[in-house]
Amino acid sequence: MAQSSPFIVLVAGETSGDNLGAQLIEALRQRLPNARFAGIAGPRMIAAGCEAWERMESLSVMGLFEILPHLPRLLKIRRQLIERVLAEPPDVYVGVDAKEFNLRLMPVLKERGIRTVQYVSPQIWAWRQGRVKTIGRAVDLVLCLLPFEKQFYDAHQVKARFVGHPLADSIPMQLDQATARSALALPIEGSCLALLPGSRHGEVSRLGPPFAATVRWLLAQRPELRFIAAMASAGTRQLFESALDAEGVRGKVQLFDGRAQEVMAASDAILLASGTATLEATLVKRPMVVAYRLGSLTTFLLQRLKLFKAPFFSQPNLLAGRALVPEYFDDEVRADVLGPALLAQLDRADRAELVQNFTAIHTTLRRDASVQAAEAIVELMNA
Repeated sequence: MAQSSPFIVLVAGETSGDNLGAQLIEALRQRLPNARFAGIAGPRMIAAGCEAWERMESLSVMGLFEILPHLPRLLKIRRQLIERVLAEPPDVYVGVDAKEFNLRLMPVLKERGIRTVQYVSPQIWAWRQGRVKTIGRAVDLVLCLLPFEKQFYDAHQVKARFVGHPLADSIPMQLDQATARSALALPIEGSCLALLPGSRHGEVSRLGPPFAATVRWLLAQRPELRFIAAMASAGTRQLFESALDAEGVRGKVQLFDGRAQEVMAASDAILLASGTATLEATLVKRPMVVAYRLGSLTTFLLQRLKLFKAPFFSQPNLLAGRALVPEYFDDEVRADVLGPALLAQLDRADRAELVQNFTAIHTTLRRDASVQAAEAIVELMNA
C-alpha cells in the first residue's frame, strides 16, 4: 500500500509531455490530495505543483545522430537523476514521453524496487520493434494514448493500458472557424492556410525554409491566400522569421505565439510538422499536409537499414489505417511538392467525408485520458 503522503517523480522532455504531465498531476491530486510531485518539468507541470529538479528543455533533443553533441550533458543529467531518485525513492516513477531518456534509466530504478510507468509509448510498432523486450524489462506499466499500441504490447506480453488521448478530451467535437478567426482578429471571409513548422529548434531549422518557400510558391498561384502560423517559443519564432525573410514573404505570414489550436481552427488547410500537432489537426478536423524531415545521418540510417516498419508516420493515417491526408518525408519536403498538395487539400471535394473520418477518430480517443492514467497509476502504487 502506498504511503499516506505519496511521492511521485515525473520526467518530461518537451511541450507535449509538459501538457500531459500537468493534466496527470491534476488528476492524481484528486485521488491523492497529499501527494508530492517532483522531477524534470516544464512550466505547466511546475504550475500544477511539480518541484522542478531540472527544466524539461534540457532534454529536448531529436534524432538518432543529432543527440550526439548533447550526449555528455544528457548522461550527466541521467546520472544525477538516478542518484537523487535512489536517495529518496518515490512510490512511482512516471516517464511522461521523453522515451529515450526515461527508458534508459528505468531498468536501474525497477531493479531497486521502484515502480515504473511510461506514459506515452515509443513508436516501437513503427521501427525498432525489438525494443519491446527492453521496455518490458524497464517498466511495470505502459500507458498508451492510441488503441493499436496496446494491441502491440498485448501481443508481446507487456502490461499496457489504453487510456485515450488528453487532446481528444480537451478539444471540442466541433470548432467554429468564424469564432477562431474573430479570436485572432482575422477576416471572416477568404481562404486561410495555417503553418506549424514544429516545436523544437531542430524541426523548425529543417522545415522552416521549405515551408517559407511553399508560401512563396502558393502566393504565385493564388495571391489572395492568407497565411497564419503558430509558434511554440521565442526561439522557434526567430528561426521561422529568418526563413520567411530569406524567401521575401515575411510580411505575408501573420505569426501567433502559443495559439496553435486557434490557428488550426481558423484555417481552411494546414501545413505542419509530423508529431502531436497532426493529431491536434485531426481533432480540429481540418485538411492537412504533413512534413517530416530528420538530419541527413538519421535519414540515411532509417532508409538504408529499413528500420521504419509502419506504412505511415502521420497520426491521422496511422489511426485510420489508410492515407487520409498526404505526408511527405525528407527530399519530398519542398515547395513544388507541398504547394500543389496544399491546394488539393483546399479544394478537396470529399471534405465532408474527411471530417466524418476525423470525427470517428476523435470519438475513439475521447476516454478522459488523464483520469484513466491516474487511476492506473494509483492501482499500481497500491498493488
